[in-house]
Amino acid sequence: MPAPLLVLTAIVSVQVGSSLAKQLFDDLGATGTTLLRLGLAAVLLLLVLRPKVRSWSRASWTASLLLGGAMAGMNLTFYLSLQTVPLGVAVTVEFLGPLLLALVQTRRVVDLLWAGLAAGGVALLGLDTSGDLPVSGLLLAFVAGLFWAAYIVTSARVGQVLPGTDGLAIALAFAALLVLPFGLDGASAVLDRPSLLVAALGVALLSSVISYGLELAALRRIPTQVFGILMSLEPAAAAIAGLAVLGEELGALEVTALLLVSLASGGITLARRKDELPVQPLE
Repeated sequence: MPAPLLVLTAIVSVQVGSSLAKQLFDDLGATGTTLLRLGLAAVLLLLVLRPKVRSWSRASWTASLLLGGAMAGMNLTFYLSLQTVPLGVAVTVEFLGPLLLALVQTRRVVDLLWAGLAAGGVALLGLDTSGDLPVSGLLLAFVAGLFWAAYIVTSARVGQVLPGTDGLAIALAFAALLVLPFGLDGASAVLDRPSLLVAALGVALLSSVISYGLELAALRRIPTQVFGILMSLEPAAAAIAGLAVLGEELGALEVTALLLVSLASGGITLARRKDELPVQPLE
C-alpha cells in the first residue's frame, strides 16, 4: 500500500474511532471511555511487544512516562470536549496545539501569517450565535491541542532513546494509570454490560493501535513534510466522520473555520525543514 494511503487510512481510523467513542459516553462517560481506550490499547501492545523494561535506562523510563502523561492529558481533555462540541469542531480547535508548536520551531515571518489565518478560523467559531458551541468545550479542545503538542515533543524523545514501539506500550499503560481515578466509576459499567467492553476494544484498536501502526509505517517511507501536509486533512476527516457516524452537521462558519485551520496547517508544514518534528497524532 502506498505510504500516503497508509496515512489517509490512519486518519479515517482515528476519526471513526472518535465517533464510536462518543457514542459510548452515555453509558461509560467521557472519562470511562478514555480509561478503557488507553487501558485496552496498552494491554494489547504489551502482550504483542513484551518490552524488555529491565534493561531500560533512566532516560528511557523518563521519556516514556512523560509521553504517557501527555497522552493521558490529550485523550482525557479531548473526550471531555466531545461531550459538548461536534467532532469536526473539536479537532479543528485541537489542531492549534501542533500549529503553535510548528510556529515556535520555525520562527519564520511567513509562519506568522499562517498562524494568523488559523487564529482567524478559530475566531469564527466564536461568532456562532446558535449557542451550540459552549466556551468550556472549546477550551477543553484547545487544552487537548496543547497536550497534543507535548505529545509530539515527547514521542520524538521516546523515538530517540528506545527502539521500535516499546516506549508506546509503557506510555499507554502509564496514561491509563493516570486516568484511572477519573474513569474508574464510568468504566465499571462494563461489569453489567460486557458488550460495552467489545465496543471500547474497537475504539482502542481504531484510535490507538491501528492508526499509530499505520502512521509509523508511513513515516518510514515518506518525508515528514508530506506526512504533516496529509495530516492537515484531519479536521475535514473529523467533520465527515462526525456527520456520517454521529449525524453532526456543521454550519457555514464552522466549515470555514475548518478549512482555514487546515490550510494554515498545510502551509506551515510545507515550509518546515526536514529536521523539524512531524505532526504525529494519537488522539
